[in-house]
This record gives sequence, structure tokens and C-alpha cells, in this order.
Amino acid sequence: MQEMDAAQLAPQLSEDRSSEDAQLQAILEAIVYITDEPLTAQQIAAAIGQPIDKIKRLLDQLVAEFAKLEHGLSIREIAGGYKMATKAEHHEAVRAFVKKLTPPLKLSLPALETLAVIAYKQPVTTPEIMDIRGVQGAGVIKTLLDRKLIAEAGRKDVVGRPLTYKTTKEFLVQFGLKDLKELPTLKEFEELGRLELVEESAQAEPAVEHPAADA
Repeated sequence: MQEMDAAQLAPQLSEDRSSEDAQLQAILEAIVYITDEPLTAQQIAAAIGQPIDKIKRLLDQLVAEFAKLEHGLSIREIAGGYKMATKAEHHEAVRAFVKKLTPPLKLSLPALETLAVIAYKQPVTTPEIMDIRGVQGAGVIKTLLDRKLIAEAGRKDVVGRPLTYKTTKEFLVQFGLKDLKELPTLKEFEELGRLELVEESAQAEPAVEHPAADA
């Protein structure tokens, strides 16, 4: 009777382990998704209190699953850790989609010029921006901060310890860039600004009715 009971329990135990593994694997997928930097199997195992061998096995299964053609994302080992990203073969399609989806930036030419200086010189202080552009830029800096295109990047170790600024992920999204290596030239930034200003002017300019000449 005991042997029969054990035989009956075996499938149930196997099913319980499979369900537990599936749930843990889903948690691992969520963890890898939300983190910006690659996480090692050791870091993950320690954080969630699970054996390293088990975590490594489930992570390897996730890597294999996301390598399949039906997934647009991949989970890969990078620099000793695990990171989720879009597959390289889909990068162009994704960037083209983002460019079409994201509404065009409504920034003034001074704001675009300031943004270009920050993008190329980051981290950079307000006085340094003023030296390059030759004009006051406090208001423009606030606009760029409000739009989440730039963020504070600490203080520079000089007299007065002024704040420095850098571009953000939102900046990359708005301009459809994979990373800062794909930055457009300063001239392209200026052309973009002129095009935006021309489009805004054309849309805002009311129709002008010319009065008839006096007889």
C-alpha cells in the first residue's frame, strides 16, 4: 500500500516542482526586464534567496526560450551578467517605429542648440554652456529639464561646485537613437530646429485678408 501511495505521489511532486520552477522563471524574467545593468546569477540568487545552481539553470532556459524566432527580445549574458534587449535584427524597425510614434519635439532653436551642446559636451555646467553659446541659458535649461530631455549629473569639482547636466533615455527615445554614438551633427540639430520652427510658423500663421483698395 505504501509503494502505491509513493507511486501516486511522484507525479504530483513532479508537477509541484514544475509549477514552482515556472513561477520562479517568470520572476527571473521580470527581474532581468526591469534592471538597467546586467545582473549576475550570483546577485539574483542572493537577492531572492534561491540556490545558485537552480537560478543558473532557469536563466539558461530563459536565454534559450528568448532566442527563438517568435521573440523580438533576447536575454543574453553580457559582461558576466544577464540583460534583456531588443534583438539586433529588429533595431532598424523599432527605431523607425519610435520615430513615427513619438510626436515631434516642439523646441525653440535656442533650446535645440543648448541640447546639442549638452549632448556633445556632457557632463557640462551652465557657465560652460553659456561660454559656448554666448547667451544666458537658465530658462532653456529649465525647459529641457521639464521635458526630461536632460537631467542633473552631479557637481563639478571646481570653485562653486556648479551642477552639471547630461542627456537622458527620453532624449534617445525622442531622437530615435540607439545610444550617444548615433548623435546627429550640430548642423543636423540646427536644421531640425529650423524645420520645426518653419512648420510651427506655417501652422500658426492666420490667413491675411487684404482690404480692397479705395476707389
